[in-house]
Amino acid sequence: MIVFGQVKIAQTVSECHKSGEEEELTGLEWPPLPEARQDSPALAQITTIMTLSLYSGSTMTDNKKDPNKKEGRIRQENIAAILTAAEDQFVLNGFRGTTIQAVADAAGLPKANVLYYFKTKSDLYGEVLANILNLWNSSFDQVTGDDDPALALADYIRAKVELSRTHPKASRIYASEVIHGAPYLSKYLRQSHSDWARSRASVIQAWVDQGRMDPIDPAHLLFLIWGATQHYADFGAQVTKVIGRKLTKKDYDGATESLIHIILKGCGLEPVSLPETS
Repeated sequence: MIVFGQVKIAQTVSECHKSGEEEELTGLEWPPLPEARQDSPALAQITTIMTLSLYSGSTMTDNKKDPNKKEGRIRQENIAAILTAAEDQFVLNGFRGTTIQAVADAAGLPKANVLYYFKTKSDLYGEVLANILNLWNSSFDQVTGDDDPALALADYIRAKVELSRTHPKASRIYASEVIHGAPYLSKYLRQSHSDWARSRASVIQAWVDQGRMDPIDPAHLLFLIWGATQHYADFGAQVTKVIGRKLTKKDYDGATESLIHIILKGCGLEPVSLPETS
């Protein structure tokens, strides 16, 4: 079972996927998230989650002294390579069209190495989904009714757009899963994800009840944020064609501030911008 905080997706995928050929494969870690802006609490939290889960305080110097740490580093590198390759294969071929051999070939590793780290193809698929869902949710997990709604929502939007920039393939895999009726995630979406969404909606409703923002429907606000921020990953080809070039980090930052302005104004909130970084 793969667990990310309250997200237990690999188990759910395994429960939902009982038919078809299963290939032996297990694992936990994910490739490190590129450095995020540390002046944004949600982005800093995401970076911390990824750094702690992958490196656990080990260094190259330590590895030379301790063979066990060197082995741990090799494990991390192999799993990172496998999961990166799995993203590519699932995006191109979907779940049914992806094989463990193809993942191994793309990762530049023997199939036996993949089998060593993972138990089933469903677990690998669930790991890809679990990672992006956990990252999305962690950026809004700790917000309470006592927080400033403008700051909290702006921070959530920034984190979500940044994840669309850094993890576009994982987002597209999730989108494809949902578009096809969520065959492997239906139980999770009915239970854990619904519970999470309701808990976050209750925070937004608390802000409304306190008169701190306009009386909008919390669920539809969440849907709007998800759709607007994930659009830059799921429909990246469309965005690129319309703009006429591949988006840069500056483009993503500009899109983020535009979304913050539009969404917060629609909630009766004054947009808050991050200070410029050098």
